[in-house]
Amino acid sequence: MKFMQIAMNYLPEAKGMLEQSGVEVSMDNIQPMLEVLMKVMSDAYELGHEDALKEKE
Repeated sequence: MKFMQIAMNYLPEAKGMLEQSGVEVSMDNIQPMLEVLMKVMSDAYELGHEDALKEKE
C-alpha cells in the first residue's frame, strides 16, 4: 500500500506530462498504467531485498 501512496505523489506530474502530449487522462484510463507501475515497484523492491540479504551473508 505504501507503493500506491508513493505513486499517487507523482500522479499530478505524470498527468501533466501526458496531457501536454495530447493524452486524455482519467482514472479509468490511468488505472492500467498504475497497475503496471505497481508491478515494477514490487519487482524493484524484491531485487533490493535480495541484494540486501546477499550483502548480509
